[in-house]
Amino acid sequence: MLDRLAVHELIHRWWFAFDEGQFDVWPELLTEDVHITSRSDTGDSPYEEFIASDNRGREQVIAWQRQHREAATYPLRHNASNIHIERVDGDDISVVSYMYATNITDGQVTPIASGVVRCVVRSDGAAYRLAEFHIVLDTHAVAFTERQA
Repeated sequence: MLDRLAVHELIHRWWFAFDEGQFDVWPELLTEDVHITSRSDTGDSPYEEFIASDNRGREQVIAWQRQHREAATYPLRHNASNIHIERVDGDDISVVSYMYATNITDGQVTPIASGVVRCVVRSDGAAYRLAEFHIVLDTHAVAFTERQA
């Protein structure tokens, strides 16, 4: 039986553990074969090298995520909103949400990123874990009718 609250909590827990650098928690949140990607919507933002990733397997994902987190400032706050389940296929639950991130600049909360996160949460019977996590950050605006789906 699908536990929607547990799916939501997993996504929120990932972002909290990421921001706080709780590296010891990360493995329990990811499947062994996890696949994580991140990029900007254009693929050529000024900070593309910093954000672009395509990693597979828990060890590779954790290594890249740790390097990425350690290179960023603290505090860093990622917030997931409008989380909803798109479909369920066996033990795989496809979820989509918005992501909004802030940090502190000159003593003020500063928005640094927003985007869309598509993920697959998988149940192994004992827990829900992230099997896929694909982030596309917003970097430019276009007329609604000109957007690419």
